[in-house]
Amino acid sequence: MSRESQTLQPVASDRPELPGKLPDHLRTELISFRRDLHMHPELGHQEFRTTAAIKARLEEAGLRPRVLKSGTGLICDVGTWDGGRPMLALRADIDALPIPDAKTHVPYRSTFPDRAHACGHDVHTTVVLGAGLVLAELDRQGLLPRPVRLLFQPAEEVLPGGATDAIGSGVLDGVGRIIAVHCDPRVDAGRIGLRSGPITSACDRLEVSLTGSGGHTARPHLTTDLVTAAARVAVDAPALLARRMDARSGMSVTWGRIEAGHACNVIPMHAELSGTVRCLDLAAWHEAPDMIHAAIDEIATMHGAKFEINHVRGVPPVVNDPVVTELLREAMGARHGAESVEDTEQSLGGEDFSWYLEHVPGAMARLGVRAPGDTAKRDLHRGDFDVDEDAIAVGVEFFTAAALIDGRRTPPSR
Repeated sequence: MSRESQTLQPVASDRPELPGKLPDHLRTELISFRRDLHMHPELGHQEFRTTAAIKARLEEAGLRPRVLKSGTGLICDVGTWDGGRPMLALRADIDALPIPDAKTHVPYRSTFPDRAHACGHDVHTTVVLGAGLVLAELDRQGLLPRPVRLLFQPAEEVLPGGATDAIGSGVLDGVGRIIAVHCDPRVDAGRIGLRSGPITSACDRLEVSLTGSGGHTARPHLTTDLVTAAARVAVDAPALLARRMDARSGMSVTWGRIEAGHACNVIPMHAELSGTVRCLDLAAWHEAPDMIHAAIDEIATMHGAKFEINHVRGVPPVVNDPVVTELLREAMGARHGAESVEDTEQSLGGEDFSWYLEHVPGAMARLGVRAPGDTAKRDLHRGDFDVDEDAIAVGVEFFTAAALIDGRRTPPSR
């Protein structure tokens, strides 16, 4: 008997009206699939192996995935859309990060020295794939009330995010709502975090280049002291902005790199800083470039340095639609009870899922991946990041419940 011919079992007897519980054989397969992705991470716009693996599994299930024009990422409709009521889309990001995998105790450690799935995109991908396989079986049984689109998006970690290219290639055609999850190592597996309204922040990249005459450290008064100028920009620019922006906007300028000079007795002619700009508030995000330029101009001028700023616009905040957020709350409650949903705060992290919400309503949930009882403080974008793999089944059943509940609802009257 093939994997696709096995009948899915209904959910627990206290909620028999909602089918789509993940069968054990598929649970085991999805864990293996996630581990394979974890061992073979690919950076943004380079996710060819990942795309091929997803495509092959969907085709094995009798589906017809379509690779995006960029050559990586794909979409796949479960069920046939007739051009009527728009579909619900389930979105996953598929790229990895350019950092080493620091885990040494697991057999699925990255096989590449400078790449790792340190943000959980391998889990996001596996969850949407698993949901697609379950929904495809329900469709064969006549239990899927409305078609659903699976969206596997490349290059989320590359500003301004692969979502913009995906949207340009038509991934939202026929889509009325979109949902996603993001791994959260602060939430136990078996639970999700939800928030109506902003759940992430705007995020930009900021690069500052300073130039001056340079010279001997014995005579700094005859030079443009770029090391001091760079240090003052690093310290004073965030301080100035903290007083010029409404504190409620949550704007944060944080440097990740400062580079100047090569010898201890030579004042260099060039210095560079790079970092990120993050805003909780959309209005502040729009004001940020002019405010930052003015602050750096004041500081550089005071030290006699010339400057250039490259402010790379990234992503706006993810603003969860209240109606879609309640759909996710209802879906998780149907699977695991109302107590499995917890409120979550707005993060300063950025997510290009926000670009989809410029076009259609949607919501992102935080998927708990912490092993219950684990008291260690863990975070994303670290080489030792890992997940409790029970979260995969939770995410799959959460998404299938959302698709079924949304599909059964009567569309709003015009």
